[in-house]
Amino acid sequence: MELGSVFLILAVFIIVGMYLYAPFMAKPRKLSTNEMREVSALKAERDRVINSLQELDFDFKLGKIPEEDYPEQRVELLQKGSEILRQLDELEPVYAAARTAEARIEKAAAAKRADSASDNAAFNDEEIEAMLAARRKQHKSKPAGFCPKCGKPVLANDNFCPSCGKSLK
Repeated sequence: MELGSVFLILAVFIIVGMYLYAPFMAKPRKLSTNEMREVSALKAERDRVINSLQELDFDFKLGKIPEEDYPEQRVELLQKGSEILRQLDELEPVYAAARTAEARIEKAAAAKRADSASDNAAFNDEEIEAMLAARRKQHKSKPAGFCPKCGKPVLANDNFCPSCGKSLK
């Protein structure tokens, strides 16, 4: 191989390496203390709006809120939340995404609803009985100790040692 081709390959590797390492060298914009406080306050307000949306949906499902008031209150909360997200996007470009602010609020509220619904899942009697039977079966198949004659492990439901045949009862 000629010396010129070695230098060319080495130069290509150096250029590719610099290109790949460049994002690590770029320093992200740091927020000032006032901006950090404002971002924190906006995030707290965003969480309050999401919780309010969740409570509004829950109250509507329970029938506490009239059908004619629900859409107006929901739209008002969505607009408030989208304005908060726009302000956050201006302060922190990391939060800027292709999705609209309203869609992000809806997604967060839906995730919270799903979390609370899975926590309150009720089991019927047959499912509970099946779980209890599985637990009892699992408990019976656990070791109960060792055979006093040969020292091999025995299960809780064994009447005789499986190795030497000594009575365990």
